Amino acid sequence: MTDPINDIEDEAFGVTDRLVADVMDAVDGGEARDVDAILDPLHPADVAHLIEQIDGRKRRDLLQVWKGGMDGDVLSELDENLREEVIESLAPSEFADAVRELETDDIVDLVEYLDEDQQEAALDALEASDRVAVEQALSYPEESAGRHMQSELVRAPDHWTVGQAIDHLRSGDLDLPDQFYHILLVDPRLKATGYVTLGRLLSSHRDVLLNTIIEDSFRTFHVTQDVEDVAQAINHYHMITAPVVDDDGRIVGVITIDDAMAFLEEEAEEDILRLAGVGEGSLSDRVIETTRQRFPWLAVNLVTAIFASLVISMFEETIAGLVALAVLMPIVASMGGNAGTQSLTVAVRAIATRDLTGANVWRVIRREALVGLVNGMIFAIVMGIVGAVWFGTPMLGVVIGVAMVINMVVAGLAGTMVPVLLERFGVDPALASGAFVTTVTDVVGFFAFLGLAAAWLL
Repeated sequence: MTDPINDIEDEAFGVTDRLVADVMDAVDGGEARDVDAILDPLHPADVAHLIEQIDGRKRRDLLQVWKGGMDGDVLSELDENLREEVIESLAPSEFADAVRELETDDIVDLVEYLDEDQQEAALDALEASDRVAVEQALSYPEESAGRHMQSELVRAPDHWTVGQAIDHLRSGDLDLPDQFYHILLVDPRLKATGYVTLGRLLSSHRDVLLNTIIEDSFRTFHVTQDVEDVAQAINHYHMITAPVVDDDGRIVGVITIDDAMAFLEEEAEEDILRLAGVGEGSLSDRVIETTRQRFPWLAVNLVTAIFASLVISMFEETIAGLVALAVLMPIVASMGGNAGTQSLTVAVRAIATRDLTGANVWRVIRREALVGLVNGMIFAIVMGIVGAVWFGTPMLGVVIGVAMVINMVVAGLAGTMVPVLLERFGVDPALASGAFVTTVTDVVGFFAFLGLAAAWLL
């Protein structure tokens, strides 16, 4: 019988358990040629995915046998937490060869978190023009468009014809990017005036002026603009290339759609992890790193749990007088917590995608409160009947029903208002909202249920 856990296959990424086993067998046998034969046909993303699947010792053995096989594309695809470890295992010449293959934005992404010696080694391996471009990008703020742009692009004067542009591209005098989608048009002062897609270029007659076939989606972004804003704009306006300009309006680089989508995906993953209070951890992190990331928010949760317990302690006599309250009160808190988490998740994602703004925030808050009210009334009827039948006390059913309505309305309000307020105060709502919303729903749930019970039942 097969083991369903050990036989998991990740066909979507081209990496299977069998493939990993074959590679490790070749490594254990010290057969560099066999390792090359297996890994060379794979896409760099698949090689990086495979390296991430194995533990540290096996990783070191693989890199020891697979000398000279690591290239820049694999390094750029690796999880950021593993890159430094892998780079340290490479010979200086091997690392230099890998870096030379990359475009400037990938080099920046690769070296920006390395220590000074490793960063200098990478920069020394570059041609003078590439080194200047990388150093310039590194001088911009970390989350700016200038930091994430690539300097490889294709420019043409905006008064040229299609024929002149095509002849220019075919001349062989240009060091063209491996992939590009637009020709960027500039005026005599090198200021951006528009861009032309390669499709429009190739489908137009040679005598057509470039400035007559520019795209309506053209817009530029300043080097210091937040890269998340640029990525959102690319997604919103269905752009393929986002030109990045300096203070004088001159094009200094571009952010392409693939980089923008990768950035948005990374941000979405970070939001999901932060909502769970685990920061930016990954499966490749060591135990001590993972513990350090999770401990602070577990500590915050402990403090909030103690606060909720203090509320319960205020009603010790009430609970002692009617034991059924101890049985039912976790239901009120749990339902409120789940409702709050639902609203919180929607709100945090809407904030991240810029869908939740000052123009619609109160409408969304009202909607979440009404949703909480309707759901609360439905479940209040259910739990009212359950409470009355279970314990033979109709008034107990009324108490839990009313408490549930109150807590679910508050949960809807807190789930939306807490992340909005945190975002207004400059605190990451994905990271901090969960603890506050849980505290609100627990405290309100316990206080409403036990308070009503003290007033109506005893």
